[in-house]
Amino acid sequence: MARHSGLEAFEPTADNPWNAAKAAHLLARAGFGGTAEEIEQAVADGPRKAVARLLDFPDACADEIERGQVPDLSRIEGYPKTFAELRNIYEGKTAEEKDLLKQRLDQANRAALRATAMWWVGRMVDGPYPLQEKLTLFWHGHFTTSARDERSAWLMWQQNETLRRSAAGNFRAFVRAVARDPAMIDYLNNQQNRKGRPNENFARELMELFTLGIGNYTEADIKEAARAFTGWAHDGEAYIFRKRDHDEEPKTFFGRRGNLDGDDVIDLILQHRSCPTYIASRLWRFFVSDELDPPLVVALGELLRENEYELRPVLHTLLTSRAFYEPPVMGGMIKSPLQLVVGTIRALSVKMPEFARLYAALDQMGQLPLMPPNVKGWPGGRSWINTSTLFVRQNTTLWIAGGEPIATGNGRVGRIVKLKGKNSGRTAPLAVTTDGSPAEIVDHWVGRLIQREIAEERLSVLIDAVGKTPTEASVQSVVRLILSMPEYQLC
Repeated sequence: MARHSGLEAFEPTADNPWNAAKAAHLLARAGFGGTAEEIEQAVADGPRKAVARLLDFPDACADEIERGQVPDLSRIEGYPKTFAELRNIYEGKTAEEKDLLKQRLDQANRAALRATAMWWVGRMVDGPYPLQEKLTLFWHGHFTTSARDERSAWLMWQQNETLRRSAAGNFRAFVRAVARDPAMIDYLNNQQNRKGRPNENFARELMELFTLGIGNYTEADIKEAARAFTGWAHDGEAYIFRKRDHDEEPKTFFGRRGNLDGDDVIDLILQHRSCPTYIASRLWRFFVSDELDPPLVVALGELLRENEYELRPVLHTLLTSRAFYEPPVMGGMIKSPLQLVVGTIRALSVKMPEFARLYAALDQMGQLPLMPPNVKGWPGGRSWINTSTLFVRQNTTLWIAGGEPIATGNGRVGRIVKLKGKNSGRTAPLAVTTDGSPAEIVDHWVGRLIQREIAEERLSVLIDAVGKTPTEASVQSVVRLILSMPEYQLC
């Protein structure tokens, strides 16, 4: 079918060229920001080839892509390496010994969750496929499971790999995999969903949050769908179907009656006219804009339906579309805490800072990996910035750049500087060059960090800050000024 105006491919012109600003925009939205070399490569590639390069990753988990790329949990004292070990650990113990073991296991699991989060943030910073990691983060906020409730680090890592493997594959297969995921089964209580005693949590969120959106199903649909998923459970890290717990009586769902199981329900949901539009709207909000363009979203959903729920063609159309490069879209999205942190590390080409402090900063900013606040995921958008997070955001970027913290508006030091850790002070000084005129130095760093034009008066302030004779200290100061600008909070 003909593409809706706005979803047609962006075509560079003399007045609207493909340039470094657009390449940087693509790499920020479809990843966590490009290095100078990556932006240069994307400019040379052109918009279609640049997107094709980003989408050229295998539908595989990290450990399949790079053998041995799993979180290093072996170093955590007391953390069980297998579920068999976990099951046997209490055998023959007294009640008092069991209580003590549970305390130690909870402590070890918290450390394992942090190690898993650190492993994932490391992949965001320098993994081989940035769009795959960005999509993994998107789906983590869509098919939400939180370690606040699912307390097994092992299962959270396993789910993370499922999201990575399915990130740009077939959405139908993806939903089926998520419905069988042990962490999801735990999180939405399907382990307790049994014949005669159905638990409706998973069935409700499957429709409300994962596939259709509110208003496209009834309470009766939820009850019947819950019956279809009875017996879907897990034993340790493996999905199992408990036949004795499955309700085999006829069910009526979306007009079809029969002995329906979970896969039947998923198929019927994906046939619903609202499903592709809903998924398209979630992709639009994450990659393009908080503000929906209903006709474009409907057209994008139709493309998803036409491609039988294959995600790659939809992502390619979205990221190469004219709408994606409209002026209000570029620089129009507030960076999530992870986008801010990972993007700053990449833009400055610095090593990963000490993670304990980084983890605490992400917690204060409201986005801990593996710990969305609830089943709705992170609200995003304007919720990322408020009076309690703004100074943490600024202090964190300054710290990554090797700078001193700033004071809050009431004269107190921002919370981030109160955090303690083995490296709770400055990071290493930022490496800069003093080559070039003050204006050239400012242009370089604005292009590297803001990646779009800023007001002339702001440029003048930055040029004055460099001084007539640039020094390492004055250039480092200018970098910190740019990181403190409101424009840096946007991508």
